[in-house]
Amino acid sequence: MSSNRPEPDAADTPVPPSEHWSSVSKHVVNSYVEANNAVLAAMGLSSSAAADAGSDTARRGPEATDAPITELAFGDDTWLMERSIDSYDDLGVGEYVRFTKPIEEADVSAFARISGDTNRLHLETAFAEKTRFGGRIVHGTLVAGTISAALARFPGLTIYLSQDLEFREPVEIGETVTATCEIIEVLGNTRYRLHTMVENAAEETVIDGEAVVVIQEQPET
Repeated sequence: MSSNRPEPDAADTPVPPSEHWSSVSKHVVNSYVEANNAVLAAMGLSSSAAADAGSDTARRGPEATDAPITELAFGDDTWLMERSIDSYDDLGVGEYVRFTKPIEEADVSAFARISGDTNRLHLETAFAEKTRFGGRIVHGTLVAGTISAALARFPGLTIYLSQDLEFREPVEIGETVTATCEIIEVLGNTRYRLHTMVENAAEETVIDGEAVVVIQEQPET
């Protein structure tokens, strides 16, 4: 099953020190509200404060709506999801979820600010061009975050227990990646072991690993 999902307002996340911030927004806003909006944007959430932040910064993007599946609160029309089953009762070995999204400038900017990982390799073009990569690349942990996004799309409520990762290839800013999570062992007591991987648009594996998760039935609301 494939679906597109609309997402909340993606807030700009300007940071003065390097030129990449200005490609997201031409305005530098230092208020607490703006920083908070950057945090919420990276988590896929919206902020009611965005509408009255008191800034001249223009905001663009789809508005938040209910996601078409019960596991999620929000989505984005550039995100794609495919999963082999739609029922919690059908979870078992071989079942999988795939999640696809582009990793854009705004994602890298927001992640750097939220995580505190301001490695120049990710943020400064002139510096990054002199490295072995020949240019800026996405934070590896940000790319790995798409695995968590895929796990959240299994039927039920998914809770991380552990994750092993091997970083194989860099991801350039603007690339689209696909995370695939496949159940390879049922451990019992709602616990599952999964093969997890992320591929780029050329279907090259950029991250490989395994995860152990709990998947419980969705609580009644």
